[in-house]
Amino acid sequence: MKNEKTIDVLNTVIEINNDRIEGYETALKETEEAEFKSLFAQFAYTSQKCNSQLIDEVQKLGGTPAEGTKVSGKFFRVWMDVKAALTGNDREAILNSCKYGEEVAQETYENALNEHSDHLTSEQKVLLRQQLMWLKAEYDTVKSMIAMSEQD
Repeated sequence: MKNEKTIDVLNTVIEINNDRIEGYETALKETEEAEFKSLFAQFAYTSQKCNSQLIDEVQKLGGTPAEGTKVSGKFFRVWMDVKAALTGNDREAILNSCKYGEEVAQETYENALNEHSDHLTSEQKVLLRQQLMWLKAEYDTVKSMIAMSEQD
């Protein structure tokens, strides 16, 4: 199948979004703080929106979209750190864990765009760049929250 490599690349990005969705939905249930509830809900929504677009793309290519999470060692560690930080109500640790998770997600997108661009159409590259911009904006939100926490 000539689209197989493209489908693999897109499914890798779907999996990282699945990780984000599951992680942030879990974190949402664990926190009582309204600011974190709002943040986690927004981040999960962003990945749901990304996945909707990516799933459409995989299906157009005749592929089966990835289901479930990758829960690679890196991402699993992030969510365990977030959970521990939420339990201890450690705001700085929560934000730093989220920041690391966002870096992992961005690396996945950048890898797809840089290392596998020859398997992507120009439309798919535009789609991934747009989604990466959304993730970078959320990353910037976390970084600014960290900066504000450090000023307190």
